[in-house]
Amino acid sequence: MHAVVVDVSIADVESAEGELRERVVPMVSKMPGLVAGFWMEAGAGKGHSVVVFESEAVAKEMAERVPSNLPSSVTVEHVEVRRVVARA
Repeated sequence: MHAVVVDVSIADVESAEGELRERVVPMVSKMPGLVAGFWMEAGAGKGHSVVVFESEAVAKEMAERVPSNLPSSVTVEHVEVRRVVARA
């Protein structure tokens, strides 16, 4: 398994959370090989997400698509793909 780890800055939290629930999460939920996804607050005006996929190929594809799928009030600070070494 591989995870897409993303850190963002958020200018309009309310708007971004609405877009996340209405558009981003449903889109990610349809991706093949999805294991789980989590979107978290990471301090004032910051966000952090971890989305796990069964394959590295799908995780890399998703990582490449992150910037183009974010609301206009959200700016990507960091995106990376990491191998998952254990889970509970």
